Amino acid sequence: MYPSIPEFFTRSALEHGRKTALRIPVTKGRRITYQRCTYQELLSLSTRAAVWLSSQGVREGDRVAILGRPSVSWAMAFFAIQKVGAVAVPLDAELQTPEAGRILMESETSILLCTPQRHEELRTLVDKVPSLRQVLALDSASGILSLWDVLPTVTDEPPDARPDAQALAVLMYTSGTTGDAKGVMLSHRNIVSNIEGLLQRMRFTPADRVVTIVPWYHIYGLTLTLLTPLWAGAQVTYTDDYRNLIDVVRRNSSTILVGVPKLYHALWRRLRDNIENQPIRRLLHRRAPRLLGRILKRRLLSPTFRFFASGGAPLAPEVSTALRRLGLGISEGYGLTETSPLITFCEPFSTKPGSVGRPLPGVEVRIDKPDTSGFGEVVVRGPNVTSGYYRNPKRTAEVLSEQGWLHTGDLGRLDQDGELFLAGRMKHVIVLETGKNVYPEEVEWELQQVPGIQEVLIHGTGPADRPSVAAMVYPNWEELRRQGITTPEAAQETLWHAIREAQKNLAAYKRLRSKEALTVMEKPFEKSTKQEIKRHLYTQKR
Repeated sequence: MYPSIPEFFTRSALEHGRKTALRIPVTKGRRITYQRCTYQELLSLSTRAAVWLSSQGVREGDRVAILGRPSVSWAMAFFAIQKVGAVAVPLDAELQTPEAGRILMESETSILLCTPQRHEELRTLVDKVPSLRQVLALDSASGILSLWDVLPTVTDEPPDARPDAQALAVLMYTSGTTGDAKGVMLSHRNIVSNIEGLLQRMRFTPADRVVTIVPWYHIYGLTLTLLTPLWAGAQVTYTDDYRNLIDVVRRNSSTILVGVPKLYHALWRRLRDNIENQPIRRLLHRRAPRLLGRILKRRLLSPTFRFFASGGAPLAPEVSTALRRLGLGISEGYGLTETSPLITFCEPFSTKPGSVGRPLPGVEVRIDKPDTSGFGEVVVRGPNVTSGYYRNPKRTAEVLSEQGWLHTGDLGRLDQDGELFLAGRMKHVIVLETGKNVYPEEVEWELQQVPGIQEVLIHGTGPADRPSVAAMVYPNWEELRRQGITTPEAAQETLWHAIREAQKNLAAYKRLRSKEALTVMEKPFEKSTKQEIKRHLYTQKR
């Protein structure tokens, strides 16, 4: 039997009491201060907030939305919602008001807690969403009523909802291929089973100090970087300040950094350039890479640092191999919003480049309709798998079988040890006239090594019966200007020559055939908050 989220958090808070649970850096110029909260304080605050929610008529099963970036207020609101037995609806902080309105309408949300900067515009939704009774700011701001302002001072009779493990805990909205939002229904059992399975694979301890850049309004951030560390009694520091991230890691003597592949790809490029530009480090990298790694860890991270964790998108095998060679462990996980999110997770020093590890305990994975090389659709079943999409039986039936198998839409294969290797999304694969498959992610990695390319998206082009490989790139103008290149036309010419050279690492059928297959973009690609390119905005136009 799995405990509910409020049950596990209460237990953890009572056990770890005065220990710091959350640290949120606040950057002012070059100075970094911290908003802090202990386990004891977070339990007290969330209990008082639960009393207020109850006084507003929020009952078990009601939906309460949170729109904002991670903060003490965000965590307080989330645990308060769970304590009254309601359902949390975490919303992307960057959603526009009409987008948020559509989700609030569909989910029948009764109260919206939002960042004070968005309060004025979002409160107009009260007149447009019948179920929405109130919009309240998460944090205090001049002239705006906030959650902190309504917290009761006395909590003699706090609500004590004890939701069943099967009860809905979180309604997490995810975008589909055409940008349509789907509400993934996640129960207490789904999320807690994922936490327990992860803790058997990834050893969080009370001594750990976790730094994360993954926001909690994504299930990856919510489960891995808020709930799991708090279950273990660890300390969590959230920051979205990429520029000062390593400084935050070092200042906090952090043991684990949780991020997305884009972060680690950039980190490795920075380390590689640093190594190549210094003869002594170049020599150490060849002869004693782990000694060099210890020096880099001490100077850049902290002596207590344990490993990196990556998820949310594919991590380039070359990067994980390079970091592990330096003695810097990196664990890669794979999952979906629909699986709470983790399906598999690998060890920090896995000896199999490209592996995302074995399934978590209790989770089953099989490959549906594998081809001759063993690649087919990854399908999964387990206690972490959603019961479906809210009010969308048609879409639910498309991905979830009667036997409980979830069709992920991802291509992968299992090796003899049961470890999973991914090849990309089924919907992204370019099937050539010869029958060969081109996985865009593989080609994108090679082209991203070109110094003049900042972002790249690979897609199919040409007639449906004779597709070929094409690329859209946003140039690294800083690099190109150093070469005296300032126009898109000159950039295309220069980049085409560089791409032809980079493509030598790819099989001939995976290559761009001509300069005409290369499109130079005028501005960066639109991306999600996980820094993934929104492919559907570009590929549907081709």
